[in-house]
Amino acid sequence: MKTRILITGASGFVGSSFCMQHEKREDVEIRGLGRRPMDLPDYIRMDLTKPLRLDWSPDVVIHAAARSSPWGSLKQYRQQNVLATKHVVEFCEMQRVRKLIYISSSSVFYRKGDQFGLTEYSPIGPTFVNAYAQTKFEGERVACAYSGDCCVLRPRAVFGPRDTVLFPRLLRAAQQGRMISITRPGPPAVGDLIYIDTLCDYMLAAALNPAVTGDFNLTNHQPVEIQSFIADVFARLDLPAVTRAIPRAKAMRVAWLLEKIFGLLMPWREPPITRFGVEVLSSTKTFDASQCLRVLGPPSVSLEEGVRRFVEWQKHQL
Repeated sequence: MKTRILITGASGFVGSSFCMQHEKREDVEIRGLGRRPMDLPDYIRMDLTKPLRLDWSPDVVIHAAARSSPWGSLKQYRQQNVLATKHVVEFCEMQRVRKLIYISSSSVFYRKGDQFGLTEYSPIGPTFVNAYAQTKFEGERVACAYSGDCCVLRPRAVFGPRDTVLFPRLLRAAQQGRMISITRPGPPAVGDLIYIDTLCDYMLAAALNPAVTGDFNLTNHQPVEIQSFIADVFARLDLPAVTRAIPRAKAMRVAWLLEKIFGLLMPWREPPITRFGVEVLSSTKTFDASQCLRVLGPPSVSLEEGVRRFVEWQKHQL
């Protein structure tokens, strides 16, 4: 029998990629749910800030819907990341769903400065780098209160075709001549990433294997020097090399000032640079992927192959 999977956030990057990657498999029946119109089979358009009601009963719910932008009010994040999760859990309880999979974020662990070898048991909170990280963790707590099986997946820096968060901001800055590199004392910042197809395969493995429960940090298990990695992608896309560099401390001051100005004068618009963005580009954040490798297996797509596929796709978008 087919495993019936409902995935929320199907109009977003991760959700739509999951649907497209696995919709033709014969062992699953996938239905996507999202806020925006999408050309997907059996797609359901719905706003999860309202109670979820469906005439279809899934075996597994993957809750990937979220406000993922690094800019917004705490109220907006709470509505889309916490209240929406409560509605999903209520639906799962009513339908007696076998398993709930919550797509969280590695940012729940982030603190100022470098962090090495983060594991599923590394401390979280009580303070967070921004409202997104805070509400994703609040969403984790709501999801883990589900009476059935629950699994929390925390991907780190997802990239690939149809990316709406990570590379679009960098590429836009490069095309407009606004991209800068950020210098820091000591060695270059290092970070993990995960290619979208690898993430989608891990999500499916968690959905199909009843033994996969608990928390998992997900990466491609290939940390890179962040700014060298970005420079390499720019070069492959024939974008101009970044020649301007500013110290991290100055970048933080500029980001703080821009956040204040935009917050007062045009809160609906994201500033060209945020403190979170500076932190991501200039701080080392690496993860111990041993639990993921042991339970879910090695990445299905290597980082190098993922970059090649992304660059090939992106060239058709420029």
